[in-house]
Amino acid sequence: MKTSELLVDAHGRVQEVLHDVVGGLDDKTLAARPGPKANSIAWLVWHLTRVQDDHLADAGEYEQVYTADGWHERLGLPLDAADTGYAHTAEQVGLVQLSANQLLGYYDAVHTRTVEFLKTVTDEGLDRIVDRRWNPPVTLGVRLVSVIDDCAQHAGQAAYVKGLLS
Repeated sequence: MKTSELLVDAHGRVQEVLHDVVGGLDDKTLAARPGPKANSIAWLVWHLTRVQDDHLADAGEYEQVYTADGWHERLGLPLDAADTGYAHTAEQVGLVQLSANQLLGYYDAVHTRTVEFLKTVTDEGLDRIVDRRWNPPVTLGVRLVSVIDDCAQHAGQAAYVKGLLS
């Protein structure tokens, strides 16, 4: 198995979890929060999608699906197009009110673009520096693992919140 195939498989697993969690849920359940400072399923899925879109677009040197394909406008959230949800307040979390179709539509569009990018990744390319703001600088390989880890954690959190609300 090639590294690129392994990475595609990992992202495919996140996609499966998200479809299992979000599919069939109504807007009220997606926006529900188990506590006043807790994250909703909608926020968790939107956030993980934004992070994946933002980080991989940067690493792959392409425009984010959020802006390139009009998802920022289609989702209509009162948030800046550059916002990924990082360090959101409880009030900002509450602003993310989206349907299952919106969440999965945006995620699937990002997933498709992610797979296109990952198919171009070579073992030699994993050592390329993609972010010099950190010490040590972040390589493509580290960034790709970080995004998978973040997405898997948030997908699991969304599944947990769904269980709490059931």
